[in-house]
Amino acid sequence: MSTDPPQPRPQLAVAHPYDAEIEAERRGWYEIVDLVRQLTPDECVEPGYQRDPDWTVRDVVAHLGTWLAEAQAQFEQMRAGTYQGHEVDIDALNAALLAGMAGQPWEVAWIQANAGRFRMVEEWWLLDEPTDEAMWWIRKAASDHYGEHLERLRDWTAELIARRAAARGS
Repeated sequence: MSTDPPQPRPQLAVAHPYDAEIEAERRGWYEIVDLVRQLTPDECVEPGYQRDPDWTVRDVVAHLGTWLAEAQAQFEQMRAGTYQGHEVDIDALNAALLAGMAGQPWEVAWIQANAGRFRMVEEWWLLDEPTDEAMWWIRKAASDHYGEHLERLRDWTAELIARRAAARGS
């Protein structure tokens, strides 16, 4: 008789109806994380990511995080059967979400974005039937939305790092 502890049975992977979209979101988010982690906290609040209005890395992270939080709320409503549809004035919602994060320190924006993403992914995993409405929110808040910002974030991160290197060299 063996005295070895019983070994757990291997778990079978269960396919999720949004597997491909979840993977695309994860890749996009971790690219954002990799870029942001290259910056100092002061660089994250340096204006120049966008002009007119001036945006910082903090602003784009807060922008993405608030959309992720909004998608989480919409997914929760879908699951509860109270979803009203996505008739959204995107410009007005952008303005309201940005105003809600205005003046917050970098750390608050970063924590909020990560929390918003965590809750969005958690709610997303609970959606067991693909719908056009869920796909709209997935595209608007997650991977497609990241794609709208990644090229500029890559460029701005490289510029900030180059400035830091130039300042050290002088």
